[in-house]
Amino acid sequence: MKVIKLDAIDSTNEFLKQLIGKQIVDNFTIVTANNQTKGKGQMGSVWNSEIGKNIIMSVLIKDFSIEISTVFNLNIVISLAVIRALEEIKIPKLSIKWPNDIMSDTKKIGGILIENSIKSDGTIFSVVGLGLNVNQTNFHDLPKASSLALVGNAYYDKDELLFLIDKNIKINIAAWEECLDLMWQDYTSKLFKIGIPMAFQNREKENFMGIIQGISPIGKLKILLENDTVSEFDIKEIQMLY
Repeated sequence: MKVIKLDAIDSTNEFLKQLIGKQIVDNFTIVTANNQTKGKGQMGSVWNSEIGKNIIMSVLIKDFSIEISTVFNLNIVISLAVIRALEEIKIPKLSIKWPNDIMSDTKKIGGILIENSIKSDGTIFSVVGLGLNVNQTNFHDLPKASSLALVGNAYYDKDELLFLIDKNIKINIAAWEECLDLMWQDYTSKLFKIGIPMAFQNREKENFMGIIQGISPIGKLKILLENDTVSEFDIKEIQMLY
């Protein structure tokens, strides 16, 4: 496991992308930081973390896919790798809130941001960012956030957890082409609130009821609406109200 450890950085994703632009970087190279000043979530949202208490990391994934239309498969591979690492340390009631928030019961304990780039030769490389709340216990003004320490009632070794995440990412990457259908089934079965009637809100701030059915081949959320039709939604087109 090749790890670059930083004290403080604006963004581990940005650091890794800049490093790739300057030199050859080995596949699965990990960048971690004790503090990240400009952490990003999906669609530019902000990820905040207490200094030194959580896992802030980015990992380079090379040559995963040759078609941009199939890159959502990487979301599935990475999300399941994180879930399996957390299962190994007995974190309870794990699920994936589409597309790749990591949940314990109804609380968010982690988030994944995958940034894909296409090289001039047509190959794709991906920088996978993961923020995981580990030993932080103070979440003022964040009622839907929690941490491993809170849900597991224990203190966790971040280096040990980093090793487990790295191990499971490599296992899934090695197996994904042969096991993709099973991974899709596993991801779908672990979707937060799947099959349960719940409220959503669209971009126009209109509320509606629906039931999550699964994920489309390109990663859109499939929802059964009250008129018995199934619609597909992209990231940030809807918000779950729970």
